[in-house]
Order: sequence, then C-alpha cells, then structure tokens
Amino acid sequence: MSFIDKAKNAAEDVVGKAKEVIGDVTDNKDLEAEGKKDQGVSGVKKVGENIKDTFK
Repeated sequence: MSFIDKAKNAAEDVVGKAKEVIGDVTDNKDLEAEGKKDQGVSGVKKVGENIKDTFK
C-alpha cells in the first residue's frame, strides 16, 4: 500500500485510541466502543498492508 494509505490507517488508530480514552473518562460507553472498533478496523487494515507488502 502507499504511504498515504498507511498514514490514514495510523491516524485512524490514533483517533480510535483517543475516542476510547475520552469515552472512558466521560463514562460514554458508546464512544468508548466506537474507539475500540476504529482501532480494530485499523489493525485489520495493517495486517492486509503487511500481507500485500510481503508479496511485492
């Protein structure tokens, strides 16, 4: 994947972590769950990137 795609995925992970922390601090379970989901999606994309990079 391109550098831009990798940067977007990293940013999505950071935003997810921030949402999780803010949700935890404010006791907003929906925001916390959304942050965890964003991190999960980012992780799956990262695995896909690594697989593609391996076969290049």
